[in-house]
Amino acid sequence: MNILFMGTPEFALESLKALVEHGWNVVGVVTQPDRPAGRGRQVRYSPVKTYALAQQLPVYQPRRASRKEFVEQVKAMNVDLIVVVAYGQLLKKRFIDIPPKGVINVHASLLPAYRGAAPIQWAIVCGESVTGITTFYIDEGMDSGDIILKRELPILPDETAGELHDRLAILGAEVLLDTVRQIADGTAPRIPQDHNQATYCRQLTKADGHIDWTKTAVEVYNHVRGMTPWPSAFTTLTTAKTQNPPVLKICKGHVYDLQTQPNTTPPGTVVAAHPKIGIRVQTGQGIYVLDEVQPPNKRRMTVAEYLAGNKVTEGDQFS
Repeated sequence: MNILFMGTPEFALESLKALVEHGWNVVGVVTQPDRPAGRGRQVRYSPVKTYALAQQLPVYQPRRASRKEFVEQVKAMNVDLIVVVAYGQLLKKRFIDIPPKGVINVHASLLPAYRGAAPIQWAIVCGESVTGITTFYIDEGMDSGDIILKRELPILPDETAGELHDRLAILGAEVLLDTVRQIADGTAPRIPQDHNQATYCRQLTKADGHIDWTKTAVEVYNHVRGMTPWPSAFTTLTTAKTQNPPVLKICKGHVYDLQTQPNTTPPGTVVAAHPKIGIRVQTGQGIYVLDEVQPPNKRRMTVAEYLAGNKVTEGDQFS
């Protein structure tokens, strides 16, 4: 069975490796065009392209995969199945109709929940305790095609989006292999999604990292985990001496007090700060404690390290 693989970031890499290492005939790899990245704005290959070149697989980088010229190119490959994992483009019907066994996708949620971009991050932000992988047949909608397989994965209590991403990438590769085997032997199911149960999540921006201290301590805790490592949770700290409050990245923290009783302290107020206990901040309900932070242009550090060089006192304000 001839397989064309489409993917770009690290999440897709595990799936491509699994196909190659288990002997499936990957006839080509489609990935996003090379783009400048980093402070030096140097052109970098995607993780998928780097691996594909190392495996001497043909690599294709069209700006739009559904354009007629590339559609004709794919038709000439005589592919039986197209596998899409975090490729980064919606595909049109003329492309979807090419392979006789369909175009399938590996999605990092339990569809129809969390359709769209960034399902890993939003699942943590929204306080989910379980997520998973869904493989499905791609149609022209947003993650709306018939489901093939689903597999659940618990979200660990202190897990960040980055950590969950890595576990889901491995699980996604496993579910993909099972899916491809079933498609090859003709036993793959097609289970229509219940569109009435669908939820959607949008692509993250840097601005999404901003902490809203009016939310509960649990919501702030989930927000920090969901925004780590990117775009990073951040806030500004106003003290008696600051004229231009610096942006402080919050890398890790925990809930100290849920505060079930009414409280009059304004959200964002520092209620205690000490190297041994961290920086305790009042939220809309409950106390959130900063454990690790990253000041501008500096490395990530413990709060004890931060307090050794920065004075934070009760009454200072995060916003």
